[in-house]
Amino acid sequence: MTLIAVLLALVVGAGLAYMLARKAAPDASKAAQIDAERQTMLHTLDMMRQQQSELTGRLANLAEAQETARGELSRTMTEQLGNVFKTVNENLKESREKTTRSLGDLGERLQIIDKAQQEITALSGQVVELQHILDNKQARGAFGEAQLADIVRDGLPDSAYSFQHTLSNNKRADCLIRLPNPPGPVVVDSKFPLEAFQKFRSADSDADKRAALAQMKTDTLKHATDIAEKYIVSGETADAALMFLPSESIFSELHLSLPDVVDKCRSLRVYPVSPNTMSLTLNTVRAIMRDVKMREQAGLIQKEVGNLLEDVSRLNDRVGKLRSHFEQADKDIEQIEVSTRKIISRGDKITSLEVEEKATPDLLD
Repeated sequence: MTLIAVLLALVVGAGLAYMLARKAAPDASKAAQIDAERQTMLHTLDMMRQQQSELTGRLANLAEAQETARGELSRTMTEQLGNVFKTVNENLKESREKTTRSLGDLGERLQIIDKAQQEITALSGQVVELQHILDNKQARGAFGEAQLADIVRDGLPDSAYSFQHTLSNNKRADCLIRLPNPPGPVVVDSKFPLEAFQKFRSADSDADKRAALAQMKTDTLKHATDIAEKYIVSGETADAALMFLPSESIFSELHLSLPDVVDKCRSLRVYPVSPNTMSLTLNTVRAIMRDVKMREQAGLIQKEVGNLLEDVSRLNDRVGKLRSHFEQADKDIEQIEVSTRKIISRGDKITSLEVEEKATPDLLD
């Protein structure tokens, strides 16, 4: 609308200027000048109308493009909103499924925890029962023997040990490990000086601890002396035996608080072992048995190697004889080839003689 008003103002101004020019200059030259100006003004008006038409077209295109952009924007917004709604629904569904699975897993874990709690309760009862068993010397001895048997069965083959073995002095050993000579079979006896150890652990004063250690020392040395007297038999067993302590705590306390007792046990050739050190000892025993078997087989291996070398020597002689046969065969084949070449040469000579005989009459003719 502003552009149209400007155009109308220009037209009105041009008309007024023209009228004033005609009144002010009635002569012909001025009229021609005014006519030229009028033509110029008309040309300018035509150009302005053309530009107005182009501007109107551009405005129409702009309006159409704006409408198209508005439609595209609306479509894009609709698609994006649809994608957002779809994503939100999928996320909500996935979150719901994860929550359901988490609740299920939580329920299973609660069941596992409840089961573990029940097992702990049962284990507590078993510990109480074990305490009652350990309070009984006979039952405590059976417990130590059972633990020793489990360790030995796990560490050695069946042929390398025996339980409750009776020696020539009618003494029955808890376990006999059959080591080869030297050193010979080794006896393992299970001992459990539990009372003194319990008194030591529960002692409230230094005096009670010293008294408990003294009792522990006396009990341990008595066990070691009994083992040395009963289970070290000259010519039948090794000159040493093992005292199995089925408790790592007692074994550790014995070495920490009573090292002199350990030294006296060793002087009696009785060596205290715990479950862990017993396992390590059995590994060494297994290695010794393996070495003995290898030494036993070494003579057989050497004998077989000697026989193998003799066989290889005979094979070498036979290969030499076979080689001489092949060399003689090669010489015979060479002589045969020489004879064959001579025969072929003589055949060629005979063939050439026959040709000459046939060619002679032709020459006479």
